[in-house]
Amino acid sequence: MALIAVFVTCCVAVGNPPLREPLQNADFYNHLKVVGTGTIDIANSVVDKKQALDYYNVMQGDGDIEMDSTVSQSARNILAPINGSITPLNLYDTTKLTYSGKIPLVGAKAIKSDGFWGGIGAEVKESFSVTEMEKIQTTYSPVHAVGMDTKTSFDGTWITDAKWHQIFYKDVKVHEAFTGKFELEKSIQFHENPVPEQNDNACDGLDC
Repeated sequence: MALIAVFVTCCVAVGNPPLREPLQNADFYNHLKVVGTGTIDIANSVVDKKQALDYYNVMQGDGDIEMDSTVSQSARNILAPINGSITPLNLYDTTKLTYSGKIPLVGAKAIKSDGFWGGIGAEVKESFSVTEMEKIQTTYSPVHAVGMDTKTSFDGTWITDAKWHQIFYKDVKVHEAFTGKFELEKSIQFHENPVPEQNDNACDGLDC
């Protein structure tokens, strides 16, 4: 068994606020707890242009599965891993998963703060094809951040891609792929710290 620990903390920027923090309501909540053997077909997606949020999560397989997952949009007062503070989240996804089967479990997940809709322009993606997997994962998105924390062991292929692009001045890309038997821990976050725009005034402190 190979052991790989990957820690990525990326990135923090200061800029003008692209969005105001919206009023948080329990717009969407889905909790699933399942134990069994058979065919698995799961698909969830959330698009909210007012919150610049684009999220999806899909899985298909045929085998033994135990899963406890919760997806909540506009979740109030959840402890987000941003400076250890209580932060209202546009989306919060937490998953505990165990899978084993001759047919691989194939899945993909992505969360994006869409710059076209006023978000920070960052995206985190995960995809996998595994015959065995144990995973604990949290995916989250406040207005000015996106992130994913994962602890997993698997037999198969696991891939993450992440990027942060802001036209003319920022371009960050991350790609990681592993095929075989691995244990892995990963944390990635893109966070913008919005501040009011400063207007230069030549007469500041002077009699004009």
